[in-house]
Amino acid sequence: MAGQTLIPAGDFRTTYAADTTVFPTATSRNAMIAGIVLVCFAPYVVNAYVLSLLIQIGIFGIAALGLNIVVGFTGQISIGHAAFFGFGAFTSAYLSNRFGIPVFFCIPLAGVVTAAVGLIFGLPAARLKGLYLAIATLAAQYILLDFFARAEWFTGGSVPASAEPFSIFGYSMRGDKKYFYVVLAYVVVCYLLVTNLIRSRDGRALIAVRDHYLSAEIMGINLTKYRTLSFGLAAFFAGVGGALYAHYNQVVSNEGFGIDRSIIFLAMIIIGGLGSVMGTLMGTAFMVLLPESMEWLSVALRGSPIDQMLALKNNIAFLREMAIGLIIIVFLVFEPDGLAHRWRQIKAYWKLYPFSH
Repeated sequence: MAGQTLIPAGDFRTTYAADTTVFPTATSRNAMIAGIVLVCFAPYVVNAYVLSLLIQIGIFGIAALGLNIVVGFTGQISIGHAAFFGFGAFTSAYLSNRFGIPVFFCIPLAGVVTAAVGLIFGLPAARLKGLYLAIATLAAQYILLDFFARAEWFTGGSVPASAEPFSIFGYSMRGDKKYFYVVLAYVVVCYLLVTNLIRSRDGRALIAVRDHYLSAEIMGINLTKYRTLSFGLAAFFAGVGGALYAHYNQVVSNEGFGIDRSIIFLAMIIIGGLGSVMGTLMGTAFMVLLPESMEWLSVALRGSPIDQMLALKNNIAFLREMAIGLIIIVFLVFEPDGLAHRWRQIKAYWKLYPFSH
């Protein structure tokens, strides 16, 4: 009798279907759908500058999502992610220009080709870890950058390669207002794919490798397979993001895919939260908006008493670069779990309000 009056407390899941669901409640599913619908009205509400920032958040968010698979979910390290981002951009431009393949198909093909390259460079992960793996991925960064500079048939060499605008069956999606929906569609699909991947058997194997690789190996998980697979998956999403980046700018140059871009990708997932899908998007938005915020701050401080007292003069523009490094250090020290952890705490607080403590 007493058992019938007790109210269940906690998180009870009695089936695999309940355990692997993307949205734990109907409210969370409806909120996500409503959020996507509201975002669809952004081109008609915001100006061109804000719309451009939203497109950048979407493109870089897809690439950073791939890096989070390696670093956040598998526990590996990669500081050469920008090279795969660039390889996807050049591949998509090459396929559309050389073979006349529609851009609609070039973007996923670029992801597949980049994934193959990522699998090759991911082979050292089978035997290396920690600092040694970091050096190996750094070497991959410089190998691909040198390839970009020398393979004129593929990248154009010193001359930037052109990229066709996105089109679907002859309908051109030229312009930020139209291209925004292309990026939004890819963001939704990619994030749903990764969310489902992490809840699958292979996704749980990746997490097991991260948590304790010896225990994972004892349970029969092939460490070589899943460590290499994580680099292939990361390269795939980097390639898709790079392809979207190429067809957005309609030109691809060797510049912009260096080690500094790889560090920014790392900062995105660290600030957003390692091992968090939605945290990746939060961290990407933070890192895209941070330089713009620092630019506004530098303009506001120029000629002010603070500027005159510190004698910043022309060096005030370097506040943006300094802020990026400082923000990474602050998050590592005071919020190592990232913005996603803080967001979960906020939701838990209001879920139990006014009895939260």
